[in-house]
Order: sequence, then structure tokens, then C-alpha cells
Amino acid sequence: MYLIDGNNVIGQRVGWHRDKPGSRRRFLADLTRFSHVKKVRITVAFDGAPDKDLPDGSSYRGIKIFYSKQGSDADTRIVEMAEAARDRKGLTVVTSDRKLAARVRVCGVQVMRSGQFRRLLDETGTAAFAENTPSVRDEEPVKDEEMDEWLRYFGIDDDQDDG
Repeated sequence: MYLIDGNNVIGQRVGWHRDKPGSRRRFLADLTRFSHVKKVRITVAFDGAPDKDLPDGSSYRGIKIFYSKQGSDADTRIVEMAEAARDRKGLTVVTSDRKLAARVRVCGVQVMRSGQFRRLLDETGTAAFAENTPSVRDEEPVKDEEMDEWLRYFGIDDDQDDG
């Protein structure tokens, strides 16, 4: 089972802070895909107030969701859950917070860094996407005029370089 420091993993993505509720939902979708592909249970703890549609203790497609208690933080909540876990050896806490990692290791829990877990999510998402995506080999290539039109649509002009 994975117990995840949600904001810590979400923070691995550039721009997540611009849309925190949207970032949470995309992250939960990633976790759902990962959980189903890897056949693992996942609990995630977020800092901040609960989402009105996903309250504390709720479940989203099999992912258990918790939030920091008022006046506290998600790290404290994760420590409480790790200490209360029946199968500590089968529990992996995902965080890059050194203090949290040290605290849960004392409980006999494994720790995985957030960046490593994010890479696992990305690999799982790519594999799942590829398995469910039909081949595009037989489709006609996009014509230059159409490509130019799409580039203009997305605000990319010919003078911009790729870097």
C-alpha cells in the first residue's frame, strides 16, 4: 500500500499552483490509473482544506483521500496513519520531506521519494495510454498548410525557435 504526501508529489509538476483543485483531480486520475495497473491500494493526504466534492475520508475510484486537520499539516496526518497501520512493512510512504521520511522510517515503513514515484506514475500512464491507443500508422500525415494553421491557433509563429 502507498501512503502519499499529495502536495509533495503534485509539486513535481510545473505550474500546479495555478490550479490547485484541477491539479488534485489530475493527480487523482493518475493515481487511479496507477492503482489499477499495478494492483495496489493508495491513500493520499493533502495539505489544506478538503475539496467540497471529495471530503476528508472519501474515496475517489478506490483512492482514499485525507486532508490535514485544521491547524496542522498533511505530514502530521501521514505520521498518524503510519503509526496506526497494521502492516507497516507493506506500507510505502511517498514524500521528499526529510523530516517526515525519518519519522515514518522509525515506524518500520518504507519511503519512496516523490520524484521517483512521479516517474512511476508517468511510466504507468504512458504504458496504459499506449495499450489503449489505436495505431495511427495508416492515417494520412498532417499537411504543411494544416500544421501552419494549428501552430497559429496555438500561438506559435514560424519565427519562434523550439528552445
